[in-house]
Amino acid sequence: MRPFRVRLSIIMMVLIGVSVIVAGYTMGRVFKTTHTTALEQTMVREINLLKATFPFHDASDPTSPETRQYYSARALELDRLTDSRVTFINRDGTVIGDSESDPANMDNHLEREEIKGAIGDGYGQAIRYSETLGQDMLYVALPVNSDQSDMVEVPGGKFDGYIRLSMSLAAVDQGLQRGWVITFTALGLLFLIVALVSYRVARSLTSPIEHIIKVAHRITKLEYDARVDVTRRDEIGQLGLAINGMADSLQTQLKTIRDNEALLQSVLANMTGGIVMVDAGQSIALVNREAERMLGIQAARVTGRPYVELKKHYELTRSIEESVALQERMHEEVSVFNPEERLIRIDGVPMTEDDGSYRGMLFLLQDVTAIRRLESMRSEFVANVSHELKTPVAAVKGFAETLLSGGVQDKETERSFLKIIYDEGDRLNRLIGDILELSKIESKRAPLQCSPVHVHSFFEMVLGTLSTVAEKKQIRMQMVVPEELYIEADEDKMKQIFINLLSNGINYTPEGGRVKLQVTVEREDDEEQVVFAVSDTGIGIPKNDLPRIFERFYRVDKGRSRNSGGTGLGLSIVKHLVELHHGKLSVESELGLGTTFRVILPLIQDEEV
Repeated sequence: MRPFRVRLSIIMMVLIGVSVIVAGYTMGRVFKTTHTTALEQTMVREINLLKATFPFHDASDPTSPETRQYYSARALELDRLTDSRVTFINRDGTVIGDSESDPANMDNHLEREEIKGAIGDGYGQAIRYSETLGQDMLYVALPVNSDQSDMVEVPGGKFDGYIRLSMSLAAVDQGLQRGWVITFTALGLLFLIVALVSYRVARSLTSPIEHIIKVAHRITKLEYDARVDVTRRDEIGQLGLAINGMADSLQTQLKTIRDNEALLQSVLANMTGGIVMVDAGQSIALVNREAERMLGIQAARVTGRPYVELKKHYELTRSIEESVALQERMHEEVSVFNPEERLIRIDGVPMTEDDGSYRGMLFLLQDVTAIRRLESMRSEFVANVSHELKTPVAAVKGFAETLLSGGVQDKETERSFLKIIYDEGDRLNRLIGDILELSKIESKRAPLQCSPVHVHSFFEMVLGTLSTVAEKKQIRMQMVVPEELYIEADEDKMKQIFINLLSNGINYTPEGGRVKLQVTVEREDDEEQVVFAVSDTGIGIPKNDLPRIFERFYRVDKGRSRNSGGTGLGLSIVKHLVELHHGKLSVESELGLGTTFRVILPLIQDEEV
């Protein structure tokens, strides 16, 4: 496609060219007509001069050889004088003399156009192609009658007919051709001048327009920083300023839109709740990152597709279906499996425009699995605490009432009752202490006070503390600990961990059994870790109970645990203290063979601890 400036230049040149050609053609026609008319008038004057001065011969017998010879000779003389062909024609059209042809061979000229025009007192003229000379000729004829009073009397006879002069128009055509040459030469020069001028004019007009068009195309391609270089103050300059103003406005609005979109996307991506939007056509319009995680889906695969694509979550799909059908607010809790079971709270609200038109439903998904589990654990904890506190209190109250009523007269029985009251009080005290300790740990009110701990000396002290209990049950205590090993830890909390684990090993191991403590150093991910393994040869733990033994008040054998003096909080305290040290706690057990608790602590605590 040609540039606009080229098209404009071509149009201007064509218009000017057509104008020049039309003007040249008109001028040529005028030139030829004027020149022919002037030549015609000259020939008329020459014929009139001949009428007045020519010595006419008697031409009453036009076919006479003498007459033809005379007039032909005179015609030849006049031809040399006037540079024109001279023809004498009788009134009946017979040619009696001609300067170029034999009159005897010439046909009758009465029907010639110039002769017809000369009948009367006027003169006749005609332009036609001469077969004899092979060129266009101008013929002018005037009537001549030597008997008329205004004619000069010529002795020797009279002439009644026509004198015709003819002249070639070659000179006129040559002049016209020269005029055409000059015209076309001028036209060519004018074309060049016009081409240069029109191109410059078109360029001055179209260059800024083309620049504006390019800038507009860039803006349509979202290049909103494109601007028009305004150098003019005319309408084109005003157009450029308007384009720049529009681009500034679009850039500002787009930045605002992009900032809002980025903020919205950031909010959606970082929400702790899932968002699922179903449009009026019942297709999924939006799914955020948390909803992808909860439901195990990918937004790119489900967006734009019907919400029934979530059919693997039956309860969720059913709730969405009911809400979409009613177009009303809804609040429900449903179960989804991805792959484990999750409890999801779903809140749906209809979306409407300002005019009240329905746009779809927006669903907020909240994973309340942990919350419901904590609520259940809290209820269970309160129930367990109530039960654990109620048992020793009931025992103390019952035995105390018996003693107060005077129903015991035997000193031994009285002493036995008092011993039970003392033991239950002591158990109640331990239970309250463990509850307070666990509460402090969970509320982060018991920060670590780390210092280097010599592991070998530390466990000698711990085993020494438990040696009396172990000796009563004839349980062998073994310790395999490196002599020069130090660990950075809170010694008091570390003591709580291992007294609980070793006490459990002693309590749940039959008489004559063994409890072993083994310490090794391992490297994982370029960090040194200390592995503590407490193993026993006790009764073991069923596999079904292993996942729950670190829960508060959970007992595998409730009767035996209570008889052993345990509160049910020991392993829960151990778990929290190990995590406080950034460690890991695990357990392995087989019924009848024994149990091994493995504690992994970092050799050096992080500085932030």
